[in-house]
Amino acid sequence: MDYVKLGRSGVKVSRLCLGTMNFGPETSEKESHAIMDHALELGINFFDTANVYGWKRGEGWTEQIIGQWLAQGGGRREKIVLATKVYGRMGESENERRLSAYHIRRACDESLKRLQTDHIDLYQMHHIDLETPWEEIWQAMEQLVRQGKVIYVGSSNFAGWQIATANQLAARRNFTGIVSEQSIYSLQNRAIELEVIPACREYGVGLIPYSPLAGGVLAGALEKGKKGRRSSEEAQELVAKHRRHLEQYESLCKQLGETPATIALAWVLSNPAVTSLIIGPRTMEQLKSSMRALEIKLDEATLKRLNEIWPGPGGEAPEAYAW
Repeated sequence: MDYVKLGRSGVKVSRLCLGTMNFGPETSEKESHAIMDHALELGINFFDTANVYGWKRGEGWTEQIIGQWLAQGGGRREKIVLATKVYGRMGESENERRLSAYHIRRACDESLKRLQTDHIDLYQMHHIDLETPWEEIWQAMEQLVRQGKVIYVGSSNFAGWQIATANQLAARRNFTGIVSEQSIYSLQNRAIELEVIPACREYGVGLIPYSPLAGGVLAGALEKGKKGRRSSEEAQELVAKHRRHLEQYESLCKQLGETPATIALAWVLSNPAVTSLIIGPRTMEQLKSSMRALEIKLDEATLKRLNEIWPGPGGEAPEAYAW
């Protein structure tokens, strides 16, 4: 396993990040614990979750599962960089969501309790909050850092200009600001190449892509589309929409002798802007199979062909659409 710095920070994380969104709703607590144990054995030291995961409002089901795993001891907490998120609705009250200082403080304390730890290594804003001023957000985050409850602050689903604004205002307060951005990114969805990736590079923000398999579309959807989650109406609509691309893509993967999922992960990892790629295994087998992507180095011819099959936005802004 290779380890890289998380953006401009000094902490190092594994090139694969264990996403835990399936823990609880899709994967039992026992199996989730086994997956986390094996992830450690494989060298994965970066675990990502969110207070809303588990999708039972206010319960933080997934965080609780991770907390029970950490409580087993054995150096588990000391071996990982633990990331969670704040923004989503956690109760019926109007103030139990978004990024007000009121909610950030309470949400952090509740996450710490569920995770059974005294600090969060990376506290991520799950979405931009256009209703709360940055002065309030940064004051709340600074307080958490001073109290030792949070070490680094990250963002998720931010636009490029929002990353720039946030870090400019943080710098004025002599605060570290955002060190990482978690964005949706895959061969099928390359929108962040326009402005998010350039902003991350300019401000030393580590990029942590999620959904690299585009909800399973890039995991062999044509062959596997008649069973399991890929047989749903929504999944079939996506397959129908991208059938022409998928036929070419899966044919290329066969020529390369690799699974479509492996090539999709390897392609994301090939981008030098990417710090760590989030994988969200439902099973132990999915975790193990994801490791293959670390071994693959896509040559220029293959990258060119993938770019032809799944064309991006044309590069970075403004050259992608202007002279």
